[in-house]
Amino acid sequence: MIRSFVTHACSVAAGAAIAIACGSVMTEVKSERLSASPMSEFDAALRGVMVHMDAGMCITPSGDADRDFARAMIPHHQGAIEMARLELLHGRDTRLRRLAQGMVVEQSQEIALLRNLLATDPSASVGLSP
Repeated sequence: MIRSFVTHACSVAAGAAIAIACGSVMTEVKSERLSASPMSEFDAALRGVMVHMDAGMCITPSGDADRDFARAMIPHHQGAIEMARLELLHGRDTRLRRLAQGMVVEQSQEIALLRNLLATDPSASVGLSP
């Protein structure tokens, strides 16, 4: 019985030692990875835009597919505008910058249309019938 207890205690101690050793190695690897490529201002801003956009798209369903679509698309388009603005601030590729400029204009126009459609009588359809 004592022998079984000692064996068990040694196994637990060895397991704890291995876990501590592996944990410190993993911490060193993560630290190296983080210091090798720190999150840039662009990366942090992009992540913030995406989190905000995703939260805004999580709407409470109203039972009207047209209205729910329009309500979810507004934060989606606003997120695209904010992402395009980040490209304009930080990007260097002229093709992507031109695309981003167009996105700001087009997505802004679509948001205005969606808001206008939502401002109509809620008992009526959003007005997207063929």
